[in-house]
Amino acid sequence: MTPLFTSTRPRTRVATVLLASAAAVPTLLAAAPVPASPFAVASPAVPTATAPHVTRPNLARPNASHPDAVRPNAAGPNVHRVQPGASVQAAVDAAHPGDVVELAAGNYPGSVTIATDGVTLRGQGNRSVLVPDAADHSACAAAGNGLCVTGVADDRGMPVRPVSGAVVESLAVAGFAKNGIAAAVTDKLTVHQVASHDNGLQGISVEMSTRAVLTENEARDNGQAGIFVANWFDRKGGALETRGTQVAANRLTGNRIGLQLRRVRDLTATGNLASGNCGGIFVVGDDGVPRAGSLSVTNNVVRANNRYCEPNPRLDSVQGTGILLTGTEDVVVSENLVTDHSGTSPMSGGIVLYPSVVGAPNARAVVTDNILTDNVPVDLADLDQGNGTSFMTNSCRTSQPAGHC
Repeated sequence: MTPLFTSTRPRTRVATVLLASAAAVPTLLAAAPVPASPFAVASPAVPTATAPHVTRPNLARPNASHPDAVRPNAAGPNVHRVQPGASVQAAVDAAHPGDVVELAAGNYPGSVTIATDGVTLRGQGNRSVLVPDAADHSACAAAGNGLCVTGVADDRGMPVRPVSGAVVESLAVAGFAKNGIAAAVTDKLTVHQVASHDNGLQGISVEMSTRAVLTENEARDNGQAGIFVANWFDRKGGALETRGTQVAANRLTGNRIGLQLRRVRDLTATGNLASGNCGGIFVVGDDGVPRAGSLSVTNNVVRANNRYCEPNPRLDSVQGTGILLTGTEDVVVSENLVTDHSGTSPMSGGIVLYPSVVGAPNARAVVTDNILTDNVPVDLADLDQGNGTSFMTNSCRTSQPAGHC
């Protein structure tokens, strides 16, 4: 690894991120050996009873009409334990704020929807797998999604009642037609140590949500983004103020885009590893107001995202792009390691600033203290020459226009 760190400026922090990103996620789901396929998990014998087992605390749950009920489960959470063959959705529907739904090892056919505040859905790492079920006709399944965390929005898409404080951790979601995890209109959502792979669209999709924490997940081989954070997937409009959403220490491989941040603001993406995608990390905006931006992309390892992906109506073909900014404002890209990209897309390169689909340039981007090596055709590319962009103390060899290294 030594030749990658010839610059002394961001050397220590980027080296730390490289080691942490490469090591953290492969071990996070290591409760058992990783199966060759999510469908190859050996499930325990199906119990004869289909109702989930609930472990209750010694003290009774407060009456919902009592003022003390504002402190859910003061005596400790109820734990709803689900075995393969039992209904995960029934356990989730029975859960109250603060309860935990715990999945044993095995496959769980069918989609699941969380619509109650403060519910935790927890598995046994990659040994607990949600998989599609053709017999499931729920709204989540009909939409092609595996796990839905769904609040209430009005007909304009504006939040009316978000789902608050839901936690999804230590499980796998695989093989769904659209999104592995589809979260919309949530607040303080946590998705932690989840493997979401081989889904048709996004691995983990978080739309119209605030204060989300997405950490130590593995999103691989999904049709679109490994992790997707946006206002809405299918609507335009001004960028969403996420109020401090964090996307950290995730491993993103084999997707169209590793991490896509679209029409969002006030967000941090740090310590992620994006490798083997068509594109690594994309921050995407347009001419909507407020504009996408006011966020930071720092201390990520973005390496060899060289697969070829065909163009779509909103984006040209993608190949060999490390970090892309398009139609954004006030984005800080700092202390990232971006290496080994090569492609023939108009956006190919290490760190690329590119006009949006409606021609909106980036404004006031700060690209500083990054290490870039072996990116073809160029390490740094300012292709839209937007207003107020600054390139400072980056370690690289080539730039377009010249002089940014």
